[in-house]
Amino acid sequence: MSRPISPLRSTCGNVSRRTFLSDCGMGFTGLALGAMLNREGYAAEEPGEQWVAPTGLPHFAPRAKSVIWYFMLGGTSHLESFDHKPEINKYAGKTVEMSPYKNAVLESPFYRKNVRDFAGTPRSLMSTLYPLQTGFQKRGQSGIEVSDWWPHVGSCIDDIAVVRSMWTTDNDHAAQLQFHTGRHIFDGFFPSIGSWIHYGLGSLNDNLPQFVVMGPPPGDCCGGFGAHDGSYLGPEHSAVPMALDPSNPLPFGTPGNSVSVAERRSQLDLLNELNGLAGVEYPDDQAMKARIKSYELAFRMQMSVPEVVKLSDETQATQDLYGLNNPATQSVGRMSLAARRLVERGVRFVQIYDDGWDAHSKLKDNHTTRSKAVDQPIGGLLKDLKQRGLLDETVVVFATEFGRTPGAERSDGRDHHPYGFSVWMAGGGIKGGIAHGATDEIGFHAVDNRHYVTDIHATVLHQLGLDPHRLEVPGQKRLELDFGKPIKEILA
Repeated sequence: MSRPISPLRSTCGNVSRRTFLSDCGMGFTGLALGAMLNREGYAAEEPGEQWVAPTGLPHFAPRAKSVIWYFMLGGTSHLESFDHKPEINKYAGKTVEMSPYKNAVLESPFYRKNVRDFAGTPRSLMSTLYPLQTGFQKRGQSGIEVSDWWPHVGSCIDDIAVVRSMWTTDNDHAAQLQFHTGRHIFDGFFPSIGSWIHYGLGSLNDNLPQFVVMGPPPGDCCGGFGAHDGSYLGPEHSAVPMALDPSNPLPFGTPGNSVSVAERRSQLDLLNELNGLAGVEYPDDQAMKARIKSYELAFRMQMSVPEVVKLSDETQATQDLYGLNNPATQSVGRMSLAARRLVERGVRFVQIYDDGWDAHSKLKDNHTTRSKAVDQPIGGLLKDLKQRGLLDETVVVFATEFGRTPGAERSDGRDHHPYGFSVWMAGGGIKGGIAHGATDEIGFHAVDNRHYVTDIHATVLHQLGLDPHRLEVPGQKRLELDFGKPIKEILA
């Protein structure tokens, strides 16, 4: 079986590529060449052995090249977005136990096993059904119902596959980590989905980061950087945080405006020489490898990244499409437009976070505000990608850590709800105008075509031409649940 090897191995006996390039004095140019050769699959541990990953070729013909991954921190209510449950309104004000849907709770394996009060009755039976806080409309030719809070995304529904039967196991905000790695935080930290893609395919552009993250990341209590971290794949496969300030888009990515391009070039040459010598001395130091690679990319990124985030280069019509002229939509709009510019230039994975969805109270106020902030930018991105011919090769994912409960919390909000919720995907060979899976009548439990979060991972990897079972790392054992299964029903 082919297996991944260290990117520092060469085809020349036991000499590492780092040693070879350092001995030959190739420095920065040689390392860039080596990275490109790796990406094209010319490296192997031994003659005749195929190099699968990292930065290898797809395992089979891909449908997509890049991913734009939106993630709503706090938990977006599926009941007020993409999973209309009018039955809730019929019994609003009654406890779940008093409604005809008592069994929706009792039949949940999660509640049977874990969530009981000291009297032995599932807590959710005692909660009062909370009415839907917005209306729904049938959208597009497909007639899929989307809430009135999502008119822009709803106008793109014929390009979207909504998966209404997601589930996870973490009932607290470390579900942010679980959605991205497939593992509960009690299991520890594991590579994120973006890191696996980075590891398996590498970049289409040697001047830009291969895995970019924008927006406020999860807090330390929720897994923090682990949601976009390389873990045992190595720090070189972690996301690069990016800001939208053209003067300083990468943290510590520039020495300042007072340092000229020529001076930066000289500094980088010296760092390359010193780190090349250190790389020969310590060839197995993963942190050093990542540091050396960051220096090698630094100069090219310093020249390329500011141009990417210079959004003023776009036409006024494009800026208006993303909502850059509106304070309410400007932040997510700028990140969304930057994401399009990044994938346009060959960046593999762009992760965008939006925070503030944890509506334990005042759900209507909260979700009205947050939906308005993201709906137009995301809808604008889908339309922009489509009109440029980029949607066919870009998978767009809209995800959140979990949904919200059918019952009320604090009288005007909803609690965390991992037992059934919605995500959606579009582009890159995903069928449009389809609603897959279902929750029960009150949106409590995923009951039809249930999907754990790693099924989303497997679907994205499949569209990029990767089989997760072939992304092996010697010495690291993965569970079958870690791999997930592609959701074939939503693939074109």
